Amino acid sequence: MAKDTTRWTVSVSKETDIAVRSFLAQRGMKKGDLSTFIEDAVKWRVLEQTMAEVRGGFSDLAPEELDQFLDEAVAATQQTSAQEDLDAADTGFSGDGEGAGGS
Repeated sequence: MAKDTTRWTVSVSKETDIAVRSFLAQRGMKKGDLSTFIEDAVKWRVLEQTMAEVRGGFSDLAPEELDQFLDEAVAATQQTSAQEDLDAADTGFSGDGEGAGGS
């Protein structure tokens, strides 16, 4: 979990509390792991809802149009990534915050 945290107070049903704590205990997780579990669950839920919204935005496209759109997006991403790799090689920047000489 990130070092910069915010404290939440949440309420869940007793059934959910028992189910989650039992699930964590069965996997050898401790009480402190509940925060990590909740954060992961929230991230997945946000991603799931975002994906549903995005899919809804493309629902009017024919499958062929969607395939073409995705192919173009992948090609553009690959081209950008390849150019960034070339730029990094030219400058000696490794992308890890250090130059070619290391620390």
